[in-house]
Amino acid sequence: MRALQYFLEEAFASLSHRWRPAIVSVVTIAAGLFVLGFFLLVNTNLQRLVSRWTDAAELAVYLRDDATQEQSDTVRTMIQSSGLAAEVHFASKDEARRQFSEDFPDLAPAAGSLERNPFPASYEVRLNNRAQDATTAIDRMAAALGSLPGVADVRYDRRWLSRLETVVRVIRGVGLLLVLLLACASALTVASVVRLAASARHDEIEIMQLVGAPLSYIRGPLVLEGLLQGGLGALLGVVLLVAAFTAVKARYAAFMHDAIGLTGVSFVPVQLVALLIVGGMALGCVGGLIAARSLR
Repeated sequence: MRALQYFLEEAFASLSHRWRPAIVSVVTIAAGLFVLGFFLLVNTNLQRLVSRWTDAAELAVYLRDDATQEQSDTVRTMIQSSGLAAEVHFASKDEARRQFSEDFPDLAPAAGSLERNPFPASYEVRLNNRAQDATTAIDRMAAALGSLPGVADVRYDRRWLSRLETVVRVIRGVGLLLVLLLACASALTVASVVRLAASARHDEIEIMQLVGAPLSYIRGPLVLEGLLQGGLGALLGVVLLVAAFTAVKARYAAFMHDAIGLTGVSFVPVQLVALLIVGGMALGCVGGLIAARSLR
């Protein structure tokens, strides 16, 4: 306990005397953890959005204007017999125009002024739970439906959702690489600042070595100084992340709801916030260890 008290006293004294370089390391760690927290925040909400879109994914079969009733019935029969449809809704050309006017009221007058209705009749298929893991079967059904007479086009939401998931994975990988680079920079910055503190205490450290002080007593304050810098940087990074999240949510929450249907933008879980703080302290500790290891 007395050793820990000594380490704390020395670490706080060093930080108070050399606070300018310490601020550099604290800000560096805060920046790194802010970037990491930002990517975690974006990833959390993107995963929620993709999951929601995936659950609501639909198969849409658009009919040609000259499709006969027999051809339309054939399409319905194939969909219902596939075992993948939870609900099948037929939208006539007039219903499609009315739905467009409701979704895009600003364009409704232009659509209503056309002599010919440009919107095709369609079957809107809501997929069941079995379809969640039957992507190959859905692709086969979509291909079969597209080859039927009277069918103009088949749209399957999961295809572009798969592409979106790929983009999310790429963004996650780039973010991880960037965070690793920032983590290395943070640890090296802390190591430089702590090494500067050790150089300032050169005479004191030499005297301690001459009188036979344990190496742990010499290195301990340096490691704890790095740990404190990491902890302060982590807390600053979390505060900045909360402030940025609050500002973005207040300004753009309504826009995100209207544009992409993302409701209730959520912050990263408390467990991840705790890991961010622990991670910052670990980075500072590693920096302190690097500096302390240079003392023999």
